[in-house]
Amino acid sequence: MMIKTRFAPSPTGYLHIGGARTALFSHLFALHNKGTTVLRIEDTDLERSTPEAVEAIMESLAWLGFDYDEGPYYQTKRFDRYKEVVEELLEKGHAYYCYCTQEELAEMRAVAEAKKEKPRYDGTWRPEPGKTLPTIPEGIKPVVRFKNPQMGATSFSDLVHGNLSVQNSELDDLIIARGDGSPTYNFCVVVDDVDMEITHVIRGDDHINNTYRQVNIFKAMGKPVPQFAHLAMILGDDGQKLSKRHGAVGVMEYYDRGFLPEAVINYLVRLGWSHGDQEIFSWDEMVQFFDLKNVNKSASAFNTSKLLWLNQHYMIEKNPAELAQLLKPFLAKIGVATEDTPAFDNFLTKAVEAHVKRSETLVELAEMIKYLFIDEIEMDESAKAKQITEASKPVLEELVRLLSALSEWEPEVLDAAVKQVTQNLEVGMGKVGMPLRTAIVGRTNSPNLDETLYLVGKERTLERLEKAIAMI
Repeated sequence: MMIKTRFAPSPTGYLHIGGARTALFSHLFALHNKGTTVLRIEDTDLERSTPEAVEAIMESLAWLGFDYDEGPYYQTKRFDRYKEVVEELLEKGHAYYCYCTQEELAEMRAVAEAKKEKPRYDGTWRPEPGKTLPTIPEGIKPVVRFKNPQMGATSFSDLVHGNLSVQNSELDDLIIARGDGSPTYNFCVVVDDVDMEITHVIRGDDHINNTYRQVNIFKAMGKPVPQFAHLAMILGDDGQKLSKRHGAVGVMEYYDRGFLPEAVINYLVRLGWSHGDQEIFSWDEMVQFFDLKNVNKSASAFNTSKLLWLNQHYMIEKNPAELAQLLKPFLAKIGVATEDTPAFDNFLTKAVEAHVKRSETLVELAEMIKYLFIDEIEMDESAKAKQITEASKPVLEELVRLLSALSEWEPEVLDAAVKQVTQNLEVGMGKVGMPLRTAIVGRTNSPNLDETLYLVGKERTLERLEKAIAMI
């Protein structure tokens, strides 16, 4: 059997980080089994689905690097097919017209709530042998309901949770077509999975209750039921359902915060799946090792610190020239003008190499190297108060004297010059390095002094030292 999975987001908003994990697991399972993947946009909710949401989902999937063998398919372009299947179910007695008004349905709910029972359709229009149905009212556009079995149980073997079952008496007759003829979610999903020959459905465990209903529709259509794997939800650090209060939850928010897609994917694969104690995986390793047998039944907690650790790892591992190109939009956001010239790219690459180990995100890296591209640096007030003082004035003046006399501006020459200052004034490196960093960077942390001075350049270095002296 050729394995075929699908990722089927609803375009009612951004792609949630939990949806991204579902997409990842579906993708990896298919690739591990040399199967294929389908992208399907489930846009039957005409009121809430928007073109902007579709675009946001596609942008997120592209950023993560997911390629699909088929699709995207759009449910709104398949209404003729859904109508055809509705007619077939009606003809075979697996569905029927229901003429209940909204008021009648509201009364059914009220009666059930008064009895402290689960609200459900009471089967008024369900045809049964020997049953006389009410007179069809005028002016009512009927819905079509699926005739769910009333006896026995519906069961399926979940690849994560094992055997799951519900009594059919718990399931009422689902609406599969609204009064205007538009099909409903649970029905469309089954038709799509049949037509697209989906063998494995991997999705969140909030769909388990839907699965029971869908299994019965598969059987009514006389089609094989796919295998299901329901993934436990992702929780925040506090054990509550992941939401905005925990920080970013949309995939592109992680791009905006300066994360690399490789880090996000590597982090997501470990949310509910493991391969021994291994934490860092290449894409090929994920494909090689991924198996639903190793997916946990219990919910996973999102840990931002771990994601930051992974992101720093991938930033350090990435080719500096490539990382420099990825950094340009983040520099632009903080007002740094960038260029697409060999000279600029070469300088930016050197700046990235010097600072990347001190940064966890591209946003942080951009802020860290901003001082190399602007004329007026912002000096940290605490550092200024401690380092730009009367005591450091002779140090800064000696630095100006020695550095201005240099004919070469290379790291080894600069290192020697700074050491010469410590010897001339008979002070430790801390007494020279800290004021120097504060004067030319605006803070007390930076790469090695010789590297920092080299990147800042002679003219800017001397200008910043003179301004620092003038502050005292």
